Amino acid sequence: MFAVVRTGGKQYRVAAGDKIVVEKLDGDAGASITLSDVLLAGEGSELKSVDGLTVAAEIIAQAKGEKVIVFKKRRRHNYRRKNGHRQNHTILKIVSIGAQA
Repeated sequence: MFAVVRTGGKQYRVAAGDKIVVEKLDGDAGASITLSDVLLAGEGSELKSVDGLTVAAEIIAQAKGEKVIVFKKRRRHNYRRKNGHRQNHTILKIVSIGAQA
């Protein structure tokens, strides 16, 4: 069975046992969380109702993404700015897809 969930402004297609990297969520490694914003669910080619459906996940780790360099320059104006950014991520392992408990 698969589901499409929305978290952090993005949508992810998940199934039991999958590992996904999402925007930072609160919680420590080993904690369980519930993703209740399920947009679509199905098995094979048939779709199922998403009323009361939730996705149970376990936090594997809190991590940081790769560094992104932001460089701005205006030619002939002696204007240069260099900045770096590392986004915070949460790595989730999908435990199960099922009805709300």
